[in-house]
Amino acid sequence: MKFGICNLSIVPLRAETADSSEMVTQVLYGEHFKVLESRKKWSRIRLGFDNYEGWIDNKQFVFIEEAQYIQLKEEPPILSSEILDIVTISENQILSVCMGSSMNGAEILGHYYDGRTIKQKFPKSKFIETALGYLNAPYLWGGKTPFGIDCSGFTQMVYKLNGHKLLRDASQQATQGEPLSFIEESEPGDLAFFDNAEGNIIHVGIIMEDHYIIHAHGKVRIDRLDHSGIFNYDLNEHTHKLRVIKKIV
Repeated sequence: MKFGICNLSIVPLRAETADSSEMVTQVLYGEHFKVLESRKKWSRIRLGFDNYEGWIDNKQFVFIEEAQYIQLKEEPPILSSEILDIVTISENQILSVCMGSSMNGAEILGHYYDGRTIKQKFPKSKFIETALGYLNAPYLWGGKTPFGIDCSGFTQMVYKLNGHKLLRDASQQATQGEPLSFIEESEPGDLAFFDNAEGNIIHVGIIMEDHYIIHAHGKVRIDRLDHSGIFNYDLNEHTHKLRVIKKIV
C-alpha cells in the first residue's frame, strides 16, 4: 500500500481517469490519503478524512511514508481559518491555500505556515457563524471551498471547521446522527435533508434559527424552511422537498 498527500491548493478528484471526467470532490492542501491503484497518469485514492474515493492526477500529489500517513491520521486536525492564506514552500515561492486546508502536513512537505488556524472542537452554537463565511460562494459540483462548493461539501466543511466529521455526499450524511420528528425540535446547526421524486436524498442544508436554512443552491444562500421543504423567495416557490432532519452533534 502506498500513501500520499496533496501539496497543491485545490486539486480535483475525478470519477474516471480523464481531465474531462466528473469532479466528484476536491482534495485540499495537506489532505492525506491511501493510494489504492496507480497508473501512468492517474492514481485511485481513498481520502483519510472521509474515505471518499476517486482518481487524482499523479502530478498533483506527492508520496509519503506509511508512518507519516498514520501520524496525520491520528493527529487532531489543524485547519487554516482564513478564506485565503499563504504557505511558504521555498525561499522564493509561495502557495495560496483556502479555508479548511490541513496544516498538519506542512512540516512533512517542508513548507512553512504561520497563519491563523483552528485546532479545537467547537459546540454546535458556532456552526452558523462558520457557515456564513461561505455565504454567496458559487455552487460547484464536487466543490469544497469558498470559491465553489456543493451542498454536501458545504455542510461537511462547516462541520469539519468546527471539529466534527461528516461523510462527503448528502446521501451518506443522511445515515449519520439522530432523526428528529419536527422542525420545531431542531437547533441551529442541525441538518435538513431533501429527496427527489424517486425518494433519493439529493440535497442537504444547515438549519438556522426561526425556520431559516443556509444551503448551496446556485450559491450558498439563506432561504425559509417549512414542513414542505425549502421556500425560495427569489423564485416564489418551493425548490426542495423535505425528507428528514438529523441531529448530528
